[in-house]
Amino acid sequence: MFFFLLNLALTDLGCIYTTVPKAMHNSLWDIGNISYAGCAAQVFLFMFFISVACYILTIMCYDRYVSICKPLHYGTLLGSRACAHMAAAAWASGFLNALLHTANTFSLSLCHGNALGQFFCEIPHILKLSCSKSYLRELGLLVITGSLSVCCFVFTVFSYVQIFRAVLRIPSEQGWHKAFSTCLPHLAVLSLFISTASFSHLRALSISSSSLD
Repeated sequence: MFFFLLNLALTDLGCIYTTVPKAMHNSLWDIGNISYAGCAAQVFLFMFFISVACYILTIMCYDRYVSICKPLHYGTLLGSRACAHMAAAAWASGFLNALLHTANTFSLSLCHGNALGQFFCEIPHILKLSCSKSYLRELGLLVITGSLSVCCFVFTVFSYVQIFRAVLRIPSEQGWHKAFSTCLPHLAVLSLFISTASFSHLRALSISSSSLD
């Protein structure tokens, strides 16, 4: 669990260092400029770290499922080598996902100005500036990425249903406490991740504004 928490912490630090320093610089110096290469770097790094965070959270859910529902097989299913392989797969998948999105987004021609309604470079805001028909490729990639995120969410919900069913079969109150304390760190981080992402991207257009963004 702590190995995966370390990986998750690294993704969180990566997201912060990708967006916040530049935003603070712009705020302190009262400017709003970013170079084309800097914008591309922000898109790549932000997509990279967010994707890895999503995959790591899903792997952590599997880790909790095995530890509670199949404790006798934990050493076999989630040994140090298996954990390293899963973490490496998450980082590699995130890199590939970010590379595809960045390459697709910055191959578009922009004809609706160069002002983003956001304090950092984000794909939906860049697509608003495009007049190229090839933006449909990027929308297709976004749909695929969204579908993968939904699959991760469904897997997490299914795993926790199995976990809660297993916990309810535990006869002792001490066993309940141990099981829930095992899941609590993951549930806390998962709740924060989903609630903030939902508020950011799924709110109604009627309450959306550049200042709120």
